[in-house]
Parts: sequence; structure tokens; C-alpha cells
Amino acid sequence: MSKLRFTFACSSYDRMQALLNGTIVPEGMDFNFIPLEVEEIFWRQLRHQEFDACEISFSSYMMAKSRGDERFIAIPVFTSRFFRHSSAYINVNKGIKTPQDLKGKIIGVPEYQMTAAVWLRGIFQHEYGVHPRDVHWRSGGEETPGRVEKVKLELPPDIDYQPIPADKTLSRMLDEGEIDALLTARAPSSFTSGSPNVKHLFERYWEAEEEYFRRTGIFPIMHAVAIKRTIYEQNPWVAMSLYKALLASKNMTLKSLQHTFALQASLPWLVHHVDQTRKVMGEDWWPYGIEKNRQTIEALCQYSFEQGLSARKMGLEDLFAPETFDEFKI
Repeated sequence: MSKLRFTFACSSYDRMQALLNGTIVPEGMDFNFIPLEVEEIFWRQLRHQEFDACEISFSSYMMAKSRGDERFIAIPVFTSRFFRHSSAYINVNKGIKTPQDLKGKIIGVPEYQMTAAVWLRGIFQHEYGVHPRDVHWRSGGEETPGRVEKVKLELPPDIDYQPIPADKTLSRMLDEGEIDALLTARAPSSFTSGSPNVKHLFERYWEAEEEYFRRTGIFPIMHAVAIKRTIYEQNPWVAMSLYKALLASKNMTLKSLQHTFALQASLPWLVHHVDQTRKVMGEDWWPYGIEKNRQTIEALCQYSFEQGLSARKMGLEDLFAPETFDEFKI
């Protein structure tokens, strides 16, 4: 019996290597792993539905699904997670010392609905009392002019949100003081090139992020995996087959980090970092599945609805394939 030909697009993360090199193959599939940058994956899938399954922006997926878009169904595999305190950058000449100083400022985002920005706005609102309506939002290309939102927005009327000029970039505008701060998923070139005008809002961001995790238990999720609904409906078994393979690949990576990978990686204190991570976050510091991530997912659902992105407050049952809510046990 022939196997299902299946295309899967994802960044080539360490947690994907066993699938990328063929060590692990999802049951029942003739599996074609296509490694691409996330921005390309999101654009091609949301616009043209080119892949049977792929990594997807959790915010974009949640927002579209809340508005009746049923083209995809997610499984609780979280390909990208990131503590986002390190992703807030400021112009040092604007008098910004604390998150509260952002009130009344002009803040850039590559896209308003991108997951990194949703998390940071939620954290600023709930942790520091800075509501999205308290600032002025500007969007556009971080490094390349002309970036536009992938998903149509219907924001609350009290949100000041405008695109930047088509010939400008957020990185340059931050450096030159045309915007006061930038929330982004990638460090801007004005920061990485060493501009004296740009720095982190949270200078010791790793301490802020660890304290946030210890207090909330939240390790922010950026991306999930979504299957085209037409494929899923014709072959409902693909949800668990893909989930099991992705989970096995991730677990293999975590195990190697704890034992042998330090000999292969060009990082002298990798063992120390892994030990510190285990002390703070436990043995499975990158969990997949519903229950281990319920609190984190529910927080993002709340933030998306509060910020006017989701048309209704989504629940876990709205987002994930029902087969992934429980597992068999021997």
C-alpha cells in the first residue's frame, strides 16, 4: 500500500533535525521536509496554501480562525518559543527607562498582529499597566521597505495604528529617532551593528524573563504546526502521526543537549546553560501537547481578544485537532 505524499515546511531548528535528515519519518507518510525561513512559509501558506502542513504564526492562525477561516487545523507542536522581554528595543535619546515610559511614545512593529508583538503588548498591559491604546503604533518593513500585514486587521477605534512611509524601514527610523521603540521578532540591524542610539528596553532581559517564568509559568509560544483541512479531513490520522514524529524529534534533541551535543556545538558553556535551564524549567523545558501548555495558550488567547485581533475569545477546542487532546497508554 502506498504512503501518503506529504509536504511539510518549517525552519530547520535543532528540534527538527531528526525529521529533516530522515532519522524519524511520520507513520504512513512519504514525507518531504522543505526547510524555509518563517516569513516565507507564512506568506506562501496564508496566501497560496502551498504545503500540506507547515509551521504557522500562532497569532495569525488564531486571528483568522476566530473570523471563520477554516483552511487549517493545528496540532499542539510549538516550533518556536521565545521569552520576549529581549525583543523590545528603544532609542536611547527618548527618555525611556522603564516600560511605563512607553506611554505616549511611537512604537514600531513589523506587523501589528505578529505573535511577538501580541505577547509584548499583553505583558506590558498586564505586568506594567501600559495599554495598547496608550501608545502610537507604526508598522512596516524592519529591514526592507514595503512590508504589509498578511492578515486584514479590524482594530479597536482607540488604537492609533498607521503604516510607515513605503520607502523607510523601522530599523533606520529607530536609529534616527523617527520612532521611539520597536517590538520585533528579530534584532534590528541598527542594534546588531552597534549603533549608540539603540539598546534593549530591558538591559538585563534574561533576569526579567526568568523572573517572569518563575512567577507565571509561561514560556511564550510563537509558532504552531497547522495542517491543511482538506488533507486532514481526508486523512484524519495525519494529525497524530505528525504530532508523534515531531514530539520524538524534539525529545531526541533535548536528550542530546543534556548528554552529547555539548561536544558538537561551538559554545563553551553550553552544559552550564542547559543545567541552568533544567533547574528553572524542568526536564522538558520545551513542551508539546495540550495540558503542558494550557496556561500559556490561554494567555495568548486572552491577549489576542483583548487587543482586538481575534473576533472572539478562542478556546483550545477551537484551535487544535480533537485527536491531539488525549493519548493512548500501554
